[in-house]
Amino acid sequence: MKRELSELTPAEIVRELDKFIIGQEKAKKVVAIALRNRLRRQRLPEDLRDEVAPKNIIMIGPTGVGKTEIARRLSRLTGAPFIKVEATKYTEVGYVGRDVESMVRDLVSVGISMVKSELQEEVREEAERRTEDALLDLLLPGGRRQDTAPTPKTDTPDSQINVGPGSERSGDVGDGGTGPGVSEATREKFRTMLRDGKLEDKQVEVQVSSGGGFPSIEVFSGSSFEEMDLNLGNLGNLFGGRKKKKRTTVRQAREIILQEEMDKLVDSDRLSELARNRVEQMGIIFIDEIDKVASKEGRQGVDVSREGVQRDILPIVEGSKVNTKHGIVDTSHILFIAAGAFHASKPSDLIPELQGRFPLRVELEALGSEDFFNILTQPQNALIKQYTALMKTEGVELTFSEDAIRELSEIAADVNSRTENIGARRLHTIMEVLLEEISFTAPDLKGQKIPITREYVGERLNDVVQDQDLTRYIL
Repeated sequence: MKRELSELTPAEIVRELDKFIIGQEKAKKVVAIALRNRLRRQRLPEDLRDEVAPKNIIMIGPTGVGKTEIARRLSRLTGAPFIKVEATKYTEVGYVGRDVESMVRDLVSVGISMVKSELQEEVREEAERRTEDALLDLLLPGGRRQDTAPTPKTDTPDSQINVGPGSERSGDVGDGGTGPGVSEATREKFRTMLRDGKLEDKQVEVQVSSGGGFPSIEVFSGSSFEEMDLNLGNLGNLFGGRKKKKRTTVRQAREIILQEEMDKLVDSDRLSELARNRVEQMGIIFIDEIDKVASKEGRQGVDVSREGVQRDILPIVEGSKVNTKHGIVDTSHILFIAAGAFHASKPSDLIPELQGRFPLRVELEALGSEDFFNILTQPQNALIKQYTALMKTEGVELTFSEDAIRELSEIAADVNSRTENIGARRLHTIMEVLLEEISFTAPDLKGQKIPITREYVGERLNDVVQDQDLTRYIL
């Protein structure tokens, strides 16, 4: 569940991460301090606030030890705009260094979505009132009140709106029928039935925006293809837009109309301003696989392209103004967290300017059998809990003994030491092989209780582990 950053102390951030990530205390602590410093900076006098630059972080460690998971959990934990990008995406053939500013635009889009949801909650009460009036207009065609906001029209035949046993067609209810003379009493009668849920399954027609009917037009706001950022796909709205009728139930129509009314009530200028400010002051960009763009001095070919990507990323990290369709965004105070395995290179292989922009470096530790045991049992999303719950949906109860889990942990550590070390991801493949037969026959085992013992683990996995060739391909 997301919480406001101001509510989280560094110790609380670490405790929240502990629920999902085993070990890596140093990395959690560094990240927690960096996040808290964002809040501390906001409390400084304005003249000093602009001088305090974020302390960007590089996380170093083999795959599968929790680098990406730490970043992913932070995005769920805090109310800060957050995105994760792969540095290697900018090194593709024909795409070298292309549009690194897109990471900022993506972050702004995330910020817009977050702020929009908050602003919509502020106007929800008024939007619900308008939605109720709009639904009454649909249920009583031709009887729209003069003081209600314009809402979608309908050609729904009166015969389609039956309001229960003993009721006549809507056109015959009350004094005014469905014409302009629909009485207030009739409207209020329908309002009461609507609030009581008696009309939820009635069919009405609403007019909704028709997607895909108008070509998307890109405007070149910069000097190259990479700087296109203004999309006029909704240009058709200048001419009234494209609408289509959709027949649906009152229940579904309520959701459609409510969303439209909330969109109308949200001030788009205020939305853009709040989102830009939040992105600039609290935004976090996680750049994964940063080691893949590191280059060794004097090398040619691919390494030259990698250095080009670094030089394109550098201005964004240093602080620059990026043009987006929601306005210009200054990246000077966005927090950047980079991560990489650095097994074929080292942080010092990055260009000096980029190194200087990541002053904090934290090394994540490789995982051992004890870590694997804790990963299998302790987190809220532990694999043992996941597989037990999955089998329970088939009526099969799995019980894992502690010895069995210890054996699984030792096998994972052993295989990682003898083949490619893929960290905790090894546990996923081992669990799949272990439970393959049970998963396949689970529908026929309904009602059974199956104990997973150390002997069962040995029977299912030892042959595979001992065969080096099979180990390489299966685990």
